[in-house]
Amino acid sequence: MARNSPDTSGPRHVAIIMDGNGRWAQARGRPRLFGHHAGARRVREIVSACPDLGVDYLTIFAFSTENWKRTQTEVSGLMALFRRYIVKEMQEFVKENVRVRFIGDRTRLDKPLQDLMDEAEEMTSRCTRLNLTIALNYGGRDEVARATRRLAQDVADGKLDPAKVDQETLPRYLDTCVLPDPDLVIRTSGEARISNFLLWQSAYSEYEFIDTLWPDFTRAIFTDVLRNYGARERRFGAATG
Repeated sequence: MARNSPDTSGPRHVAIIMDGNGRWAQARGRPRLFGHHAGARRVREIVSACPDLGVDYLTIFAFSTENWKRTQTEVSGLMALFRRYIVKEMQEFVKENVRVRFIGDRTRLDKPLQDLMDEAEEMTSRCTRLNLTIALNYGGRDEVARATRRLAQDVADGKLDPAKVDQETLPRYLDTCVLPDPDLVIRTSGEARISNFLLWQSAYSEYEFIDTLWPDFTRAIFTDVLRNYGARERRFGAATG
C-alpha cells in the first residue's frame, strides 16, 4: 500500500489523552476523584477492546508532570488510585495477555508505587496480545530533556560520536524507545491541544479531538474513531498529485 493512500488497515498504535474526568464528576455533583475512579473503569473497557479492533499498542496519559499543581487532596487521591489500580488489574492483564509498561519520571513517585510499577512490568513481561503503556508523571519536554542528558553523557564518556547524532539517535534514549510511534492520538473532552504528550513521537500522528468526556468514552465511540482514521489519506509530506 502506498504511503499516500487511505490507511484502511487501521492504527497499530493508539495514544489517548484521557481528559474530562473532573468535569464529568462535577456535572453529577460529585468530587473530582469520583470522576477519576469512573475513568479508571473506562480504561478496562478500552484495553479489552483493543485486540479485537486490531490495535497492538495502547498508550494512555494517566498523570502529567504538570498535574502536581492540582490540590493535594486530588493528587493524593490519584496516587492511591494508581496503587489500587495496579494491584487490582495486574492479574487480569496477565490473564488477558496484556503487557504493561510505564513511561515518565518515576523519581518523584513514592517507593511503594514505584515497586508496584516494577512488579507489574515484570509480571506481564512475557505477555504479547496487547502492549499497554501508562504515562505516569510524564511530560514530553521532560522526557526529551532526560533523553538529551543521557545522550550527552554517552558523548562525554566516548560511547557516542557527536558527528553521528541524527534524528534517529535521540529516539533510542526516549522512554518509548521500544515502542513504535503512535499512528493516532485521541483527546477526549473537547480540548484541542496535545498538552505536552509524546511531542517527539507524534510528529506524523493523526489527531482526533472529540467532545466526549473520558468516562463516557465507550467501545462503540472508540470503534468509530478508528474507522474514521482508516478513511484518512496519510501523505507524510508527499504531494497530493
